[in-house]
Amino acid sequence: MKILLTGTTGYIGQRLLPTLLEGGHQVICCVRDKSRFDLRKYHSKLLKIIEVNFLDEKSLDNIPDDIDAAYYLIHSMSAPNADFEKLEKISAKNFKNRIQQTKARQVIYLSGIVNDQKLSKHLKSRKLVEEILSSGSYHLTTLRAGIILGSGSASFEIIRDLVEKLPFMIAPRWLNTRSQPIAIRNVIEYLNGVLLFEPSFDQSFDIGGPEILTYKEMLKGFGKVRNLKLRIFTVPVMTPKFSSYWLYFVTSTSYTLAVNLVESMSVEIICRPNNLKDLLGIKLITFEEAIQRAFGKIQNEGVVSSWKDALSSNVLNKGISPLLEVPTFGCFVDKRKCEVQDIDNTLSKIWSIGGENGWYYASWLWELRGFIDKLFGGVGLRRGRKNTTIISAGDSLDFWRVLYASKDEKRLLLYAEMKLPGEAWLEFEIRNNMLYQTATFRPWGIWGRNYWYVLIPIHLTIFKGMIKRLAS
Repeated sequence: MKILLTGTTGYIGQRLLPTLLEGGHQVICCVRDKSRFDLRKYHSKLLKIIEVNFLDEKSLDNIPDDIDAAYYLIHSMSAPNADFEKLEKISAKNFKNRIQQTKARQVIYLSGIVNDQKLSKHLKSRKLVEEILSSGSYHLTTLRAGIILGSGSASFEIIRDLVEKLPFMIAPRWLNTRSQPIAIRNVIEYLNGVLLFEPSFDQSFDIGGPEILTYKEMLKGFGKVRNLKLRIFTVPVMTPKFSSYWLYFVTSTSYTLAVNLVESMSVEIICRPNNLKDLLGIKLITFEEAIQRAFGKIQNEGVVSSWKDALSSNVLNKGISPLLEVPTFGCFVDKRKCEVQDIDNTLSKIWSIGGENGWYYASWLWELRGFIDKLFGGVGLRRGRKNTTIISAGDSLDFWRVLYASKDEKRLLLYAEMKLPGEAWLEFEIRNNMLYQTATFRPWGIWGRNYWYVLIPIHLTIFKGMIKRLAS
């Protein structure tokens, strides 16, 4: 069968794609920017990549007419633009209108559980999208999930940050809200199982794990798996805004996502009974088992996807291709070169930069810069990286985004996503036994120029020290 997959570079899309290919399906992947999709990870002739921006109706003409089914895995919860409801409405309408013109029999939509009269803005938006998609001429199957647990998922990483960094916490009262978390493996089994499964046509199903837990119980359960003692005290006086800041500074989440999460966490997310699990023969994974499986993936460097890889910069919404050509006019440049003693060793260091390995020189200055970035609403250093040795275009790397990564060409190009009065690139390249390290900054007005001049002494220190450590 020919399947259209949207949200290909998202957390769920990256997990579902290998399953569809293993099932022998021809998969048409929709991406906003081909440069951000690493084809080298997949060795299949059944895979085709097309560029589609669902906010641009004309680009949907790239979708072929002879598809059998389509997955709608698009959402804008962590979009920099606060009005994600408007964005999701436009995307859903454009998608519906185009799919109606194809031969697709079914659309599968992954939504959120909406069984409460008082819905958060995020869940209202998901419900609106479902209503739009259900008005199409195809059969719609909606799967509604709450918290999804897996290596690299937002929920897992937030719980991990809270438990492993805070031996005790004074937390908001929404920690007593009940939810029904589900393991990522079960989510993929459901998504794959309902594909052209006629009993699921024109139906919606809540999907969750076998347990109903409060957020407090989830934190405690995580601590139990990790053999960590945790004391939690809930207070009724913490406002949603303060709760958002608390979540933002303690965890690796963005402030925009933190606001939406806090709003959603005040609403109970419990599944309405259905028999889809039995129809598909799915064995549900418990909360503790899901946590153990996630850590198994992390320890074995097997994290397939991470929520942090979602584009998070307004500039990056246009894709990474426009940024691949590093500008020169009107820019400040710090360019250095150093003879390489061992090319393989230096290349390995470059490919392991950031995350737990740090930046090889004056790490405390990098950490300070990350803290300042957090204060001004940036991403900070806590995003880290999902793999200690593998880098692909589109990956997040601390407060940078990978634009280009080729070990064969011995070149790595990064783009800054920290809060800056300008734009910044950092490039590493090895040519003729020489390592070239180039930092480029394009300022925005007088504030950008002053920013560069003020930091010249710090740049001299960290860039000089970094290239020496990399080349040695």
